[in-house]
Amino acid sequence: MRSNGVLMHISSLPSDYGIGTLGHAAKEFADYLNRARIQYWQILPVGPTSYGDSPYQSFSSYAGNPYFVDLNLLCEEGYLTYDECKNTFWGDRADRVNYANMYEKRFPLLWKACDNFRNVKNKDSEQYKEETDKEYRKFLTDNSDWVEDYAIFMALKDAHEGKAWFEWEEDIKRRKPDAINEAKTKYSKEIENYCIVQFFFDKQWKQFREYLVEKEIKLIGDIPIYVAYDSVEVWKEPELFALDRKLEQDKVAGCPPDYFNEDGQLWGNPIYNWKKMEKDNFAWWMKRLKRVFAMHDVVRIDHFRGFSSYYSIDGKAENARNGKWVDGPGMKLFDQIKKELGDVNIIAEDLGFLTEDVFKLLKDTGYPGMKVLQFGFGEGDGKNIYMPHNYDRNCVVYTGTHDNETTLGWLQNTSDWVRTNTFAYNNVTDSEGWVWGLIRAAYSSVADLSVIQMQDFLSLGNDCRMNTPSTIGGNWEWRMTKDMLSDGLNDRIKEMNYRFGRANWKED
Repeated sequence: MRSNGVLMHISSLPSDYGIGTLGHAAKEFADYLNRARIQYWQILPVGPTSYGDSPYQSFSSYAGNPYFVDLNLLCEEGYLTYDECKNTFWGDRADRVNYANMYEKRFPLLWKACDNFRNVKNKDSEQYKEETDKEYRKFLTDNSDWVEDYAIFMALKDAHEGKAWFEWEEDIKRRKPDAINEAKTKYSKEIENYCIVQFFFDKQWKQFREYLVEKEIKLIGDIPIYVAYDSVEVWKEPELFALDRKLEQDKVAGCPPDYFNEDGQLWGNPIYNWKKMEKDNFAWWMKRLKRVFAMHDVVRIDHFRGFSSYYSIDGKAENARNGKWVDGPGMKLFDQIKKELGDVNIIAEDLGFLTEDVFKLLKDTGYPGMKVLQFGFGEGDGKNIYMPHNYDRNCVVYTGTHDNETTLGWLQNTSDWVRTNTFAYNNVTDSEGWVWGLIRAAYSSVADLSVIQMQDFLSLGNDCRMNTPSTIGGNWEWRMTKDMLSDGLNDRIKEMNYRFGRANWKED
C-alpha cells in the first residue's frame, strides 16, 4: 500500500524548556500529522547523547535520552513545580537547542524530581506510594538486563568528571567485581537517580506511543550500525569489539577517500568482533534489536552496507586513507533476525559507496532501501538510480535526510546545470515551486513509502539543516517553532496525499 511519512526528531519539537520532549507538543504534532493524513513519523536514535550531541554517538543503545523527559509531565505528577522549570534559563532562541546550557540546567532539575519521587512528597496516600513503588520495581525487573549497568556507567562518568571509561582506573575500567561493588555502595544515590530518570522516560514513552496508535501513526526509529567507544556496551563486553589487551581500539570504522574527502571519514567507532558474535548466534544483536523494535513500529538501520562489507581502519590512524574492506556477517545475521524476531519491518540505509555485494544483500533480505532525490540529478543520461523513473516499489523515497542540506538549501547551492536538470525533470517553473516540485516527485513516484523532512514541508533553508557530516558544532540544533504548523500547510500536505494515493479519503 502506498503511504507517506515525515522526518523530524523529538528534539526538534517546540517546547518552553529548550528542547523537544515527549510531552504535549509531541501529541499536538501527532494531531497535526493525523489531520494531514500522514501515516509515519520517522525520528532519529533516542539514546543519551555524548560529545558532539549526535544521536548516533550515544552512551547507551538501550537507555532513553534524559533531555526528552517532559518537565511539565513531571510537574503534573508533583515531582517538580512549574516555577522551578519556568525560572530556569533554557537559551535565548526558540528555534535552536543550546546543548551546553541543556547539560548544565536539565540534570539538576531531574535530580530534584528524583528526590521527590523517592519521597513521594506530592501524595499523602499510602496506596499511591505502594502503586508507584510497584510500578518502578516492575520497570527495574523488566529492564534488568541493561538499566543498572547503564546507571552505574553514568554515575561513574560523573564521578570521573565526564572522562571516558577507558580513562578510568584499571579495576573499574576492567569491571573487577570488588571495584564494581564498591562503586555501587559509594554512588548508590547517583545510580538510583539514573534508574529513576529512565523510569520517567519509559513511562512517558509508552504514553507517547499509545497516543500515536490512537492517531493511527506508526513510528519509524533509527539504529546506528556502530556504538560509541565510550559507551556502556563496549565497557561491559569489550570482547565483542576490536580492542587490544589494553582495551584500546585496534580497528575503527569509517569510509574511504572519495571525491568529496581525500582523507576519507574517520568515524572512530570500534569495529565488531563478528567471529565472536557469530558463535552465540549474534545474541548481542538480537537483544539490541528486540529493544528497538519494542519501542518502534519500523526501524531504519544506518549504514546497512557495513553488514555486507565494512571499511576497517587502524585504531591509531590519523585519517581513513589506508583502511581496507572486510567481509561482514551478511545473510547469517539477517537469517537469525528472521528466526528469532520474525518478519520485522526494517528500512535499509543503503546509501554511500555501493557495490554488487551490497545490492545482493539488500535483495536477499527483501528490505526496502532508500532513494534520496537530491542524489538523482547530477547526470543527464537518465540512468541514475535515484531518479524516480528508476525506482521499484520496494523502496523509501526521501527529499533528503538529516545528513543532507534542506531541499531549498540544496537547490540554492547546487550547480546551475544540476538545478536546471532538476527543474526540467520535475517540471518546476518558478521559485515558489522549487521545494514542492521535489515533494511532488517523491509523492508521485512508485515508491511504497515517501518520507519528507519537516524542514522541506516548511520550505526552510540551510540555516535549518539538522547535520553537516564530519563537522563539530552547530549540528542537531534545529527546532520547529509553535507558529510554523499552519492550517494552510496542513491542507496542502493532505491534498498531496490524496492526489497521489498515499492516503485513503476520510472525513475530518
